[in-house]
Amino acid sequence: MSEFRHIGIIAKRDDAAVLTTVERLARYLLERGLLIYPDPVAAPVTEATPVSRAEMGPHCDLCIVVGGDGTLLDAGRYMAPHDVPIVGVNRGRLGFMVDVSPDDMSARLDEILDGQGIREDRLMIEAQPDVQGDPIKRFLALNDVVVRNRAFARLLEFDTRINGEFVTRHRADGIVISTPTGSTAYALSSGGPIVHTGIDALTLVPICPHTLSDRPLVINANSELEVVVHGDNTEALVTWDGQVSHPLAGGDRIRIRASDKRMTLIHPPGYDYFHILRSKLHWGRGQA
Repeated sequence: MSEFRHIGIIAKRDDAAVLTTVERLARYLLERGLLIYPDPVAAPVTEATPVSRAEMGPHCDLCIVVGGDGTLLDAGRYMAPHDVPIVGVNRGRLGFMVDVSPDDMSARLDEILDGQGIREDRLMIEAQPDVQGDPIKRFLALNDVVVRNRAFARLLEFDTRINGEFVTRHRADGIVISTPTGSTAYALSSGGPIVHTGIDALTLVPICPHTLSDRPLVINANSELEVVVHGDNTEALVTWDGQVSHPLAGGDRIRIRASDKRMTLIHPPGYDYFHILRSKLHWGRGQA
């Protein structure tokens, strides 16, 4: 018998093709005798009672995300605190993490539900801003935490400290603090390195730095990082995974460290990290 009996379903918003896949998915899961807990986006095509994403974790032992990487990022922040693993069905554009194709969804889910899936734990980070000296809510991120100027045409001045030691003062459009998962996202487009997901490291990637020697820095994930916005700035912003934001002003600081929670992905048999990179980043095209 499968270890998974209670299945959450999280769907990408505003996409008719996603709902078609969700409808097939729900029918498949019910035919296997499993209980489903759809989010409000998925529920209308499942005939099941909707459960909010924030409340889904305690009810499930597996979550299936139908959408793209952005939908999976959102799901990960809700599922990781409850140690609920995630399977991604790709109805997005890139699909670095949602690696089950809708075309062979039933066959791949048969393998996963029968215990043949490949589990992979992904590092997550948490960041807590101190705004005007008052700490606010700590947020989880799977990809990255970004500090930037809301006015894109203006530089932001900020300091970085690692484990309490001053690193440097930056003048840049901002900075991306990335996990290995996020190294192929915003961090990569800003000139950062690709970091294998099996490595516990954080990458600090300045965005369009004024000083060309201000290069990406890779640090141990056990480090505590602090970003302090320069005193005369009033237009800064901190963003988690590009989805949750909070304004910052001069003198505000953000403390960032690895979370004690990990997000668990379950891949179908045959998953190959480097195949994903070759496919999504178009490596080796034109070679014999």
